[in-house]
Amino acid sequence: MMKSRRISLNVERQPALTRVRANREAYLVCLLPRLQILHTSETHSGQIFMPQVNSFLFIFVVALVLYFRNSSGLSAAYGIAVTGEMVITSVLLFAVMLRGWNWKPVVAAAVIAPLFIIDVGFFAANVAKFADGGWVPVAVACTMGLIMQTWMAGRRLLAARTKMDEVRLAAVIDKLAQKRPPTVPGTAIFLTSDVEGAPTALLHSLKHYKVLHEQNVILSVVTATKPFVPDNEKIFLESFNPLFSRLIITFGYMETPNIPRALVLVRKLGLKFDIMSTSFFLSRRTILPSKKGGLPFWQDRLFITLAQNAGNATDYFGLPTGRVVELGLQTTI
Repeated sequence: MMKSRRISLNVERQPALTRVRANREAYLVCLLPRLQILHTSETHSGQIFMPQVNSFLFIFVVALVLYFRNSSGLSAAYGIAVTGEMVITSVLLFAVMLRGWNWKPVVAAAVIAPLFIIDVGFFAANVAKFADGGWVPVAVACTMGLIMQTWMAGRRLLAARTKMDEVRLAAVIDKLAQKRPPTVPGTAIFLTSDVEGAPTALLHSLKHYKVLHEQNVILSVVTATKPFVPDNEKIFLESFNPLFSRLIITFGYMETPNIPRALVLVRKLGLKFDIMSTSFFLSRRTILPSKKGGLPFWQDRLFITLAQNAGNATDYFGLPTGRVVELGLQTTI
């Protein structure tokens, strides 16, 4: 049987796997694909620049100016956009009161009802301007809602397909301990979002190369609910045997997830490796539409387009491009 040895920089903190599972669930229900984020300040991490979003905004603003031609035409769109946002904010605040703050429904309703009535009144007054340009923010909102719903539904379907083919990491390690394949020098780091299943890149590497590195690390990156995570809480290391270890790196939501920089902290835990002889293994999925899938064919196409335009994991995690190995596989949804 597999034996594990857990080490962390802060031995008094709670086991990280509980937090990892919670963050993993949050990741699975993300609303949009990964987008490129550039931090423009070394002292203020909240100052960011998103090239893809800004490019879209530039095109959309130019189109609006050319369509309406004057500020009076924009006023109808502005009125419905602002009042609609007020209504949605009231609804979301009510949900936060119930689920986040654990308020009693009667108390939450008593606070929100007056605000909601006022907001709905303002919105109803602007509905008459729908044909004069108020349809623009409604169309934009519906389009974004469709994109988010497609991405979430596609992610759930993809996760279900992946779960069907999943092999538990413990089973793989036990099998390799009984029948050990040839090993080669160096360290292999396999990135995965699943802390329990065996990484797809590991399975395909064993299938095609039939060898293991002398040191193999299963790496998961999670995002905490706080903006910054101290160095003494960033790393969770679990050693299974001399061949395999599990490494979990936790970043704050305002931090840039730079894996090579975080690996410096791992040396303090006793995991010795040379970055120049370390290879990072990623799995790249090619998603194919299926006529018998769980989504309509056009929605399959939309999800595939979103997935293809998602940010590159190599750039997102700051991995050295010369040391990354991508193993591809095809999945139908």
